[in-house]
Amino acid sequence: MFKALVTFTRYVDAINRLVGRFSMYLMFGMMFILLYASFSRTVLNSPVVWAVELAQFFMAAYYLLGGGYSIILHGHVRMDVLYSKWSPKKRALADSLTGVVLLFYLAVLLYGSVSSTAYSLQYNQHNYSAWAPPLAPIKIIMVIGIFLMLLQCISRFIKDVCMAKGLDVRKIFGDYLS
Repeated sequence: MFKALVTFTRYVDAINRLVGRFSMYLMFGMMFILLYASFSRTVLNSPVVWAVELAQFFMAAYYLLGGGYSIILHGHVRMDVLYSKWSPKKRALADSLTGVVLLFYLAVLLYGSVSSTAYSLQYNQHNYSAWAPPLAPIKIIMVIGIFLMLLQCISRFIKDVCMAKGLDVRKIFGDYLS
């Protein structure tokens, strides 16, 4: 059983690293779109109606797909008033407790996003704007991003519980703190 958990965490970490590193490049796509919109409006005197909205979709994909990777890098915000003074074991216990709340939140979020995506696909939902793009693609990305973040939180929870129990997490899982 324990070996299955280690294998699970390694695969989830690898997938989220890959997806997270890919999502970093979405920022360049967003910058290119906004640069093109600015160039089109000022130089060509031909503004485009789709640029800002498409840039928003790129930004949404960027932070939704990068959520799991951010957890790997310990990049989320913490109240560090007491946390930094605690021992690693006590921090892992606190992270385990807050991890349960986060897992519940992400599960509810995933349920809502799947429902919203199903609605979008069933009724061919479009955004209410001049461009009126279909919303299904970004909602599918939303489901994937939330699902990957949920898996990464489970992986992190497993590591935190092991650390709270006093196990050598670096030896078992490898790069836990990198």
